[in-house]
Amino acid sequence: MADSETLVATQTSGMEEDTNGNEDQSMPEAQKPSEGSDSDSDSDTDSEDEAQAKAQIEALETGLYNNPADYDSHVQYIKMLRKQGDLEKLRQAREAMSSLFPLNPEMWREWAKDETTVSSGVEALSKVEKLYERGISEYLSVDLWCDYLNFVQEHDPSVRECSAAGISKTRNLFECAITAAGLHVAEGHRIWELYRDFEQAIYFTITETDSGAKEKQTQHIRRLYHRQLSIPLADLKSTHEAYTAWETDHGSTNDVNNVVSAYQKALEMLNDRAHLEEKISKKNADSEKLQEFMTYLKFEHSSGDPARIQVLYERAIAGFPISTDLWLDYTQYLDKTFKTARIVRDAYYRATRNCPWIGELWVRYLLSLERSRAPEEELSNVFEKSLLCTFSSFDEYLNIFLTRVDGLRRRLSASTAVEDGLDYAVLRDIFQRASDYLSSHLNNTFSLLGMHCYWARLELKFGKDLRAARGVWDSLLKISGSMLEAWQTYIAWEIEMGNINEARSLYKRCYSKRFPGTGSEDICHAWVRFERENGLLEDFDIAVQKVAPRLQELQLFRLQQESKNIGQDTHERENSSKRSAREKRKPTSNSIEEQAPAKRRKNAAQNLTTTIENDKRQAKQSTEANESAELDKNKAEPGSSQDIKDKSSKKSVPFDDQCTAFISNINLQASASDLRNFFSDVGGVVDVRILKDKFTKKSRGLAYVEFSDDAHLAAAVGKNKQIFLGKKLSILKSDPQGRNKGVAGRSARSEHSKLFISYFYMVELLMFS
Repeated sequence: MADSETLVATQTSGMEEDTNGNEDQSMPEAQKPSEGSDSDSDSDTDSEDEAQAKAQIEALETGLYNNPADYDSHVQYIKMLRKQGDLEKLRQAREAMSSLFPLNPEMWREWAKDETTVSSGVEALSKVEKLYERGISEYLSVDLWCDYLNFVQEHDPSVRECSAAGISKTRNLFECAITAAGLHVAEGHRIWELYRDFEQAIYFTITETDSGAKEKQTQHIRRLYHRQLSIPLADLKSTHEAYTAWETDHGSTNDVNNVVSAYQKALEMLNDRAHLEEKISKKNADSEKLQEFMTYLKFEHSSGDPARIQVLYERAIAGFPISTDLWLDYTQYLDKTFKTARIVRDAYYRATRNCPWIGELWVRYLLSLERSRAPEEELSNVFEKSLLCTFSSFDEYLNIFLTRVDGLRRRLSASTAVEDGLDYAVLRDIFQRASDYLSSHLNNTFSLLGMHCYWARLELKFGKDLRAARGVWDSLLKISGSMLEAWQTYIAWEIEMGNINEARSLYKRCYSKRFPGTGSEDICHAWVRFERENGLLEDFDIAVQKVAPRLQELQLFRLQQESKNIGQDTHERENSSKRSAREKRKPTSNSIEEQAPAKRRKNAAQNLTTTIENDKRQAKQSTEANESAELDKNKAEPGSSQDIKDKSSKKSVPFDDQCTAFISNINLQASASDLRNFFSDVGGVVDVRILKDKFTKKSRGLAYVEFSDDAHLAAAVGKNKQIFLGKKLSILKSDPQGRNKGVAGRSARSEHSKLFISYFYMVELLMFS
């Protein structure tokens, strides 16, 4: 995308510099042999220059062959060919560039002048007129319009002869120019002046004897003056003076008084815009100038004149053709304001040529074509062009695919589908292309899930093929089988269709799968609830029998993982505290520090391994050790000499999670920064650790949040049961195993007792899940 922006951005800078210097120069003729005898050095220099130019052209041709999208190379190639005078190659080069990029007004002016210089006749006239038409359709340019109008008056025989057809043609062209640029505050008066000069020229061709024709032509000129004097244009005062003098020459002063009120109103409007025009005419930085245009547009929006607003948008776009925000704002305004389909469609065509990397513009373009009832062929062509562009995200591609599908679905639902020759196979093909292209990039996302859900429904509605619809779901599960929502949506779809047995089969396929967070437990509970509401007693019993051991397994696994993570975190904090203490003491001699680095690393690794293994053995204690645990408990009663001895023999732990909160039932999409924001009113957050599944690396819905002191921790625990990202949080003070022997023993026994009870009462628990 960045490459595309860079390529097109050159339009408004380097290209203008190249063309502005040559705008009044025609294409040089092919070099002729010099007459007389030149020096050998001059001929050698000319030969070297020609060889060098030829080598540059060949190099540019090779570069463009390998990379046709290189904007700068196109510009340089055209410049070199124009210098060489190779008209045929120059035409081809300009056409090639125009097919890929919009040309700026100066490039169109050069092209038209070159063709005018080397061509003549009616065929050449038509060719040049088409060039001008193409140029004025790209950007608003008063210079280009003036060139076009002067060209027609100078080279069209019917206009030179003032025939009825020629006059009609030129007046229509002038009216088009007035519509496009007549409201241009700074330069629009130039078109009005050309229009009046044309009408004055016609007036002088009428003989004195034909008084009726003269009076009619006088009214034409008077109406032009009146129209111009009612518009806020830069030379409004001088135009009023010229009009007064003209009316005096024609012996009428009453009409001058009739236009005074309109003139005064236009003058006030001009004064209101004078400071805005001054700001956008300054040579400021592009960002500043664009902001001045946006301020000016805001002012015009407040006045509510659509024609004036449109002209100002066109002026801004001519200066900033690759401003995506400007195009989005402009096209949105046209969609809301203008009912003429051609105007809106043309604007979207130009927008997508200037900013092809913006997916939203292509989406709006397709919708605009559909609103204007464009033929299917045009819709298809625009859709295919959009897929060739490079967008910043794959969701933009998906949006374009779905927009196209929406349009086809609406046409298939309408009675015109048969007339248009549409068939559901076209829609299925687009879905398949979208899936093939996007599946690897959007797997396990709600975007891809939504597309397949849509696809399955349309397969059933239009394709009348239930097997094909299920095939769509199965293809999704192959891509996003670890996504809980994919299974849930498929099951809900089958239930909605009344296919209870198929929904049951899906539960049997997925209840044993591992899903992120609490998804594995959720699908188990959902199956039991499904059988309670839809199944027979036998179906319910089967579900409970399968789900109960699965839930027990999941609960034990989570306890082991939490114990392991807590042990690792505690060990890391102990090591960190010890290192900090050693650095503060700065001992002069230490037997440990005197050890070799390799031996110190070996000892540290052994200590870490020993601690983790101890934590694992502690988490895996079974109920068979209850008796020995009771004996240990009696021996370690508070106050006993043995307990005091054990405590005194142990080193105190520098950090024991005293200021850490344990949070569960967290939204799986939540990040550490989201949790920090949630506790921002409490303050004191030191660290946030979200626990993740070691297989999928996704959030498990659990986290530890460390606070700076007990006061902040207490305030955080006070937010228990509050809603966070749509889920009710459970916030408790962290009490990890291993902090106290007696407490650890009781905690371990308590946890295993809970598992033991849940095993025998799982059915009752599931009944009320």
